[in-house]
Amino acid sequence: MNSEQPDLLHLPKIVVHPGEQAVTAEPSLITTLLGSCIAVCLYDPVNKVAGMNHFLLANRRYAKDIPMPISEAGRYGINAMELLINALLKKGAERKYFKAKVFGGAAVIQLDVQDNFMCVGDVNARFIKEFLNTEKIATESMDIGGTQGRVIKFRTDTYAVYRRFIKNTAEVALEKNEHSFWQNKLEENKKSESGTIFLFN
Repeated sequence: MNSEQPDLLHLPKIVVHPGEQAVTAEPSLITTLLGSCIAVCLYDPVNKVAGMNHFLLANRRYAKDIPMPISEAGRYGINAMELLINALLKKGAERKYFKAKVFGGAAVIQLDVQDNFMCVGDVNARFIKEFLNTEKIATESMDIGGTQGRVIKFRTDTYAVYRRFIKNTAEVALEKNEHSFWQNKLEENKKSESGTIFLFN
């Protein structure tokens, strides 16, 4: 597929910016743009409630030997996941039915760091794997790591996720903007998208 699917065009769109989340029980298309951050598409297919968050972390590197739960990444990540989970529960979801699809965690900007440090994308990926495993939330799909930013579109009626990588030339700008709240980045990114859309059913 080289363009957006026609059946996505009729869905109401919800844009999730860094540090935000969106939860709905209505058919919608939740979308975000990711670099080193993580987006978790979390849903209850029985009660038909779904949502997405976008992790926002401030530091670019973390010590490998710090236990994840007490690191800044762990504290913020746990808070972000709890907010998403609680919002789903308020909409009528039940935790026992939760399923997750996870995206992001790219090393968009390569940093010259010492061996005892991990870049933020690696930390994000490590955190969400540990969190989902600890909470016993089934992971249906996981597309994390690499060196390219991603555009993510999550259908809340079918729980399908469409992922598109962005061009390398847009990644430095993406990384600089990822830790601020920008309103027009997804529209601007239409000019810099590349590659095919990949569907995660």
